[in-house]
Amino acid sequence: MPSSETFEGLLVKGPDSGLLRYSLANAYVSESRVTDAIVHLIKALEFDAQFSAAWKLLGRCYVDTGAYKNAIETYEQGIEVAETKGDKQAAKEMRIFLKRAIKKSRDATEN
Repeated sequence: MPSSETFEGLLVKGPDSGLLRYSLANAYVSESRVTDAIVHLIKALEFDAQFSAAWKLLGRCYVDTGAYKNAIETYEQGIEVAETKGDKQAAKEMRIFLKRAIKKSRDATEN
């Protein structure tokens, strides 16, 4: 996978796009820069609110940062988007991740 520097360079050169922002975010996640990834995933969804993979990765980033409420809301929206566009696999995966996020949220409030 190309490094974040590769995608940052492309972003500077333009043109900006949802796929570029998603790719940059994915690179950031692989480099453990989850907070940086969130910013670009939100931007990717501004370009294309139907981008199921961006919803899924954004939910994961929120879980990784302990922002369970945001993760739950993100997965719920992502599931709705994926179902509307017929992206059954993404919806199925996000349902599983949603259940995990809800469990982690409950565990965090109990402790």
